[in-house]
Amino acid sequence: MNINRNILPILTLFLLLVGCVKKDESHSGKLKVLCTTSMIADTAKIIGGDDIILNGLMGAGVDPHLYKASEGDVGKLVEADIIFYNGLHLEGKMVSVFERMDEKKVRTIPLGDALDKKRLIESEHFASNFDPHVWFSVQNWIIMTTRMKVVLSEKDPMNADQYEERTAKYIAELKTLQSWIVSQVSTLPPSKRILVTAHDAFEYFGKEYGFKVVGLQGLSTATEAGVRDVQKISAFIIENNLNAIFVESSIPLRTVQSLQASVRSKKHEVKIGGTLFSDALGDTDSLEGTYIGMYRHNVQTIISALK
Repeated sequence: MNINRNILPILTLFLLLVGCVKKDESHSGKLKVLCTTSMIADTAKIIGGDDIILNGLMGAGVDPHLYKASEGDVGKLVEADIIFYNGLHLEGKMVSVFERMDEKKVRTIPLGDALDKKRLIESEHFASNFDPHVWFSVQNWIIMTTRMKVVLSEKDPMNADQYEERTAKYIAELKTLQSWIVSQVSTLPPSKRILVTAHDAFEYFGKEYGFKVVGLQGLSTATEAGVRDVQKISAFIIENNLNAIFVESSIPLRTVQSLQASVRSKKHEVKIGGTLFSDALGDTDSLEGTYIGMYRHNVQTIISALK
């Protein structure tokens, strides 16, 4: 495969270190788990509890589409026993690094691979040919959480019962979340279920709850929206008489502001209905810093604005 030239310096550094970095065995036998996105790290924290040592690469507001491993990440990658990542080319600039991890006998787990292809939304815009924003289906997240539990239990059978217990409790909470989402969405007439956002991260949400989803930048943020994209979507907003569009925490505000200005120039007013969390959670000390809290925030923001 072609290696993005932006990743070559870090990949070269990784290869140099892979033979000389020795794993730190001072963590009393606990698994060292590294997660890419904040959604995955939040779930690993819940399932792993105090039985793992957890590290995350991408914090609040970090766009995984554009994330490049830094020199500081190399030590974390080499030291890890397990790396959990989304896969489906979400972390596009990290793929080449993950492919080298076997040389240090680090188990790399693309959680998206746990999903049956029938559950995925096809997309010609990704090398995997599937939309990678799979966490916006709660059922997908349950499947991926279960996969995480299985991997942790296989690697650390002494604590398998604890992983099983925590997973069962968390899945029950996810099922409660699913029921809550359905009840909230039912208060919004189907004709008002049109979601316009900075980039097209919400197709799984739209598929499950009957929303038409339109993203200004498409599925990936790697390519910015052009004038033609803005004009096309502004016409769509006016045609459908939409009163709200949404910004995203990991996308610059100017992206949606340019769309709002375009709509206004055509004598139609559309407000910014709020900020949604798409490719990253909120700050760790906030409600939106958890997967469940993020999802609740998004649904409440969408329903409130579109009503």
